[in-house]
Amino acid sequence: MTEALRVRGLTKSFGRPVIGGLDLSIASGEFYALLGPNGVGKTTTLRMIAGVMRPDAGSISVFGRDVLADPLGAKAIMAWLPDEPLLYDRLSPMEYLEFVAGLWRVEPGLARQRAEELMETLGLWAHRNERCEGFSRGMKQKTVLAGALIHEPQFLLLDEPFTGLDAASSRLVKEILQARVRAGAAVILTTHMLDVAERLATRIGIISGGILLAEGDLEALQRQAGMHDGSLEDVFLQLTGA
Repeated sequence: MTEALRVRGLTKSFGRPVIGGLDLSIASGEFYALLGPNGVGKTTTLRMIAGVMRPDAGSISVFGRDVLADPLGAKAIMAWLPDEPLLYDRLSPMEYLEFVAGLWRVEPGLARQRAEELMETLGLWAHRNERCEGFSRGMKQKTVLAGALIHEPQFLLLDEPFTGLDAASSRLVKEILQARVRAGAAVILTTHMLDVAERLATRIGIISGGILLAEGDLEALQRQAGMHDGSLEDVFLQLTGA
């Protein structure tokens, strides 16, 4: 199986250490959930992998491309969805998607086709010509997700992607992400919805104090927590001491 992400010795400090020598590997076709209490460096880790923040030390490669030495090459095969949807509010979803596709040099005809397909899939079609400034948080989240997917990235980094989504939209987004994983892409996400992580992720990492405390499927995490059974929530609380 192809290695989608390889992180070695990653460190970052903001006056105090936030990430301290993190090692992380994710394979293609893998759905990985990075969990941890607030303020332990989950978002910082994703930002460094996405190339929007530089680490103090360490190495990051995505499908063999060095994020630090070749940031443009690495970003071309990635999609980064931050925890707050960033949109140009004066644009409509169609204009926004065509703009993002242009940044990735997607051929205009193909870009429009993908934009239409994504808007139909995500329930945005009826709003395709409305300005985003009037959208709800959930509508903005779906528009940004469509923008993240329009260049068909091989690696997706999603920070709390289900915030603001209703039950139907959440299920739709889960199905879209699972389809991408089945097609060979890799996904890493952060979420406080532990039941979602338990159902979706093929592998889970729990981070605290800037290091990876435990990693694996639920059964492996139970063993590492010294438990014979229990939900992901039980394991999470045991490992993090929360």
